[in-house]
Amino acid sequence: MTIATDYGTIEAIVGRGMRNAGLLGKSKDPTSWDLADGLNRINGIAYLWQTQGIKLWLQQDYALQAPILQAGLNLYSFGPTGNVVMVRPTRLVSDSCYFQDTSGNRRPLIPMSRNEWDTLSVVTQQGAVNSFYADKQQYLLNVYLWLTPDTYTALGQVHLILQNQITTVTQVTDQMSFPLEWAMALEWGLADEICTGQPQAIMDRCATRATSYRLALEEWDVEDVGAVFQPDPRSQYVNNKFT
Repeated sequence: MTIATDYGTIEAIVGRGMRNAGLLGKSKDPTSWDLADGLNRINGIAYLWQTQGIKLWLQQDYALQAPILQAGLNLYSFGPTGNVVMVRPTRLVSDSCYFQDTSGNRRPLIPMSRNEWDTLSVVTQQGAVNSFYADKQQYLLNVYLWLTPDTYTALGQVHLILQNQITTVTQVTDQMSFPLEWAMALEWGLADEICTGQPQAIMDRCATRATSYRLALEEWDVEDVGAVFQPDPRSQYVNNKFT
């Protein structure tokens, strides 16, 4: 079965969301005001939902390498005003980052907390990168590397697994950055947002379905390979904090 090409557009999601909320008859179309308001609300829902669950399709393996990766430089800022110019990523998938040397050999990088970073004795010490600290700011995602890359390390690649932002939609004919399987969750999420003032039965139905569809998709949006647990390699540094 082929899904209609307009199934995931803002216009289609707004129309179905309004019908779900009892605000639009079966043979009626949303007004231009309804579409403009719905577009803004769906963008808001998308901004919030990308902070929940894994959202595998937003993840990107970014290779930090020369000329951006430099010897003696340990701060790399991702964002419109950073030294890595791009839309600010929402976060770093810290348990998947790794370093690749000039021979193609890989080794994992260890994520650090703010406390661990702040209690390092010499943050400018140069050598082979083995750890990083991700600092989420309003307009930038700052990534601090430790050890600070030396000349040899700067020839390799620091692979950072970024979670990118949902692309903001600006036209009612735009497709959401969410895959099509999320369209029903989005339309019920919108219905839950706009059903205020409707009969209690309709509001309850919208709230229940919006929650159940979103949670079902977040449980589905995981890697197919099971998780493997192992000891934290940082345990050897508990007493003296990398000093």
